Amino acid sequence: MPVLVASDLDRTLIYSSAALALTMPDARAPRLLCVEVHESRPLSYMTETAAQLLTRLGDTAVFVPTTTRTRKQYQRINLPGPPPKYAICANGGHLLVDGATDTDWHAGVQARLADECAPLAEVSEHLRCSADPVWVRKHRIAEDLFAYLVVERELLPEDWVKELAVWAENRGWTVSLQGRKIYAVPKPLTKSAAVREIARRTGAELTLAAGDSLLDADLLLAADRGWRPGHGELADTGWAAPHVGALPERGVLAGERIVREFLEETRTAAPLGG
Repeated sequence: MPVLVASDLDRTLIYSSAALALTMPDARAPRLLCVEVHESRPLSYMTETAAQLLTRLGDTAVFVPTTTRTRKQYQRINLPGPPPKYAICANGGHLLVDGATDTDWHAGVQARLADECAPLAEVSEHLRCSADPVWVRKHRIAEDLFAYLVVERELLPEDWVKELAVWAENRGWTVSLQGRKIYAVPKPLTKSAAVREIARRTGAELTLAAGDSLLDADLLLAADRGWRPGHGELADTGWAAPHVGALPERGVLAGERIVREFLEETRTAAPLGG
């Protein structure tokens, strides 16, 4: 049976210049591969070693990019290795099969959101009314599924996100602060639900996962084995689970370590599927 590897992308596998965390002397910095270009400029990177490992992983496991990005944002990324048959975008709102949206899956997600939580319009309006223009740079609606703000972190009031989280909790939504973005996401909109569907379709009996934010917690809990880097919301809050490895590496080297762990675990499981 195949091994399914579901990994978050930003600040887990791929890193912007600001998130690389290259703290070593320049002469010892790893060689980097650009994997995303936006508006004719390089945007995201992984180490060349991680790229080589990911190529090998794609040949031995069902690798599933699993992201909160919209489909358009995801399609800017050019990962090494064979093109993934499956990808998860919009935090589980869209399941892509050979690059195309599974419309039945998306319709099912929309039905669950309508039944189980406050509407997007109410949450979006609250964000607009309660956020201060002094520190908000952008308001965004993603795929008509969730909302997020782009903010100036140094100006963001310390308690504002906590207060927003309490407000959202009572309406069936969750809040996540990732870098300069504050996400408001419906609780039924999860990466784990989409991963379970792919596991069902592929017959995978072992699921591996990695992620750095609170929006990845459900994904990690649903996996048989998982890893989180030494940075991000999960690390900052001390989030832990018995089957999830808390890695010491931070930045782009954490991404390399995560792919290495995926590959090693896949190799270990190979005789079980033979």
